[in-house]
Amino acid sequence: MFNVRLHHLKLRHKLTVIYILCVFIPIVLTNVMFYNVTTNNIKNQKTSDAEQAMHQLKSELGAVIDDAAGISYLFSIDRLLTNHLNTDHLTYDRYVESLNEITHLFNRSDKEYRTISSVLIMSDNPSILDSGHIIRLDDSARSQEWYGRIENHNNTYPHLYVTHDSISVIQKLSDSRVQPYEHVLKIDLNMNYIRQLLELSSFEGDIYLLNPAGEARYGRLAGGQPSPQISVDQTIMQDDITLPNKAIVIGQQYQNNRYLSNWTVYGVLDEEKILYDVRQSGQFILWFAGINFLVPTLVIAIISGSIHTRIQNILRHMKSVKGKNFERIPYHRERDEVGELAVEFNRMSDRIEHLINDVYEAELQKKELALRQRQAQLHALHSQINPHFLFNALETIRMRSLMKGESQTARTIQNMAKIFRKSILWKRSFVTIREELELMESFLEIQKYRFDSKLEYHIEVDQSLLDIEIPKMTFLPFVENASIHGIENIPGIGYITIQIAQEGGQILFIIADNGVGMNREQIRELEHYFDEETAMGDSIGMKNVLTRLRICYGDSFTFTISSDPGGGTRILLRLPMEKLEDGSSS
Repeated sequence: MFNVRLHHLKLRHKLTVIYILCVFIPIVLTNVMFYNVTTNNIKNQKTSDAEQAMHQLKSELGAVIDDAAGISYLFSIDRLLTNHLNTDHLTYDRYVESLNEITHLFNRSDKEYRTISSVLIMSDNPSILDSGHIIRLDDSARSQEWYGRIENHNNTYPHLYVTHDSISVIQKLSDSRVQPYEHVLKIDLNMNYIRQLLELSSFEGDIYLLNPAGEARYGRLAGGQPSPQISVDQTIMQDDITLPNKAIVIGQQYQNNRYLSNWTVYGVLDEEKILYDVRQSGQFILWFAGINFLVPTLVIAIISGSIHTRIQNILRHMKSVKGKNFERIPYHRERDEVGELAVEFNRMSDRIEHLINDVYEAELQKKELALRQRQAQLHALHSQINPHFLFNALETIRMRSLMKGESQTARTIQNMAKIFRKSILWKRSFVTIREELELMESFLEIQKYRFDSKLEYHIEVDQSLLDIEIPKMTFLPFVENASIHGIENIPGIGYITIQIAQEGGQILFIIADNGVGMNREQIRELEHYFDEETAMGDSIGMKNVLTRLRICYGDSFTFTISSDPGGGTRILLRLPMEKLEDGSSS
């Protein structure tokens, strides 16, 4: 029965079963066992290394604090310093003389101890003057947290005071039973040096400094940054420190030290981070096992299904010929019989497809081309008829106005037809100033018809400039703007003065009106609008003109506008005498 079932399995399936049972499963089991053993060994080694790093860090940090405590002891037994602090200095000179006798103490600490940031003595002796290392002990100093920590301590031993950003050794230098004044020594450690110790430590996790009460007074994260959980107004307990999901905690406590007793260097390791490389190796094992499974399986399937798959592919392409689909069979120079069959099928499909294309599709393309030519001719005739019809209509209206005696209306229609004809028939990008003037005068006459006696204009032109070419419709938009926006809204007669002259090898176009004008804010907004890189559409406005001038002349032209509210507007445009070669025609 079992042999009969095996006979029904395809060859590629049999090869796959042999590979899974004899190769893949044994390899996977071996790799999994090796991975588990390696992970435990590395975890134990990393933990041992972390304990050694914490012990070394504890020793180095203790040595730095011991240095500060040693300085504190030297200051506490120095008789000259004690006399200086407890003496009532009657004059400034005596105080300076006494201060010079103890300067060597501070010089020594400043030069010999790079682990010390500052040494400061505070005294409530009223004759003490603030001088660098010695300052007054006032109420503001007594209100500080560090003073409250040593207020009830004697002067026998120093006290360690730690905050989120500083570590200090504080000691009382006075005995209230025998000395008249109170003196406090505060030694601040060099925090750059402390941070360097922590950064150079081989411990790879978070580090905290816990006081005897279990409060985390200082902290550094694994990346070298201060712990965000410890701040000026927030101190957390040891049990409240945020731990990773799988944490390895290492604590090194100071013993047999009066000022460091029961302080703890507390370290937190993330097991996932220290075992990251091992986890990556585990993923590599999984990937490798997957590749070991997939690649041989694919090879077996490809080899066993080579003949079957290609024959099915040929059959599918032969059936597709019925639907006029002459897709070629991919051929990779196979030398067996199936490959030769594919070559012959491709050759046959190619000849049938070429025959159809040469006879049938060529005729369709010829008819489509003829149809497109007729449509193009029809569109050309339409584009010629439309302007011609409008010109004839305007001419009919003008003649009718003359017959009725409306000569002013007839002239206006004639000017309008002239403007329209020039805008349609001008096929050049550049026109002469003479042609531009004719367009401007036609427009101004239309405006006079509109405003009646409210509009007057005057044009002065240097006759030698009339045949010089400029971009078409360069001046007209400024004239339109002056008549519509400047003159329309004033109560009296509007005057427009236009001057075209030359100066310094440049063409000067000046247009001025006595219209409503603009304030400085409106002028700035207008200039900002001209400089914006925005689309203009099809309108022919001042922005359109300035854009075209930039294209034609680059930076060789200038444009200035000046105006006052109620005082009219003046525009000055300077153009080069010669146009650019690439902008001479459209």
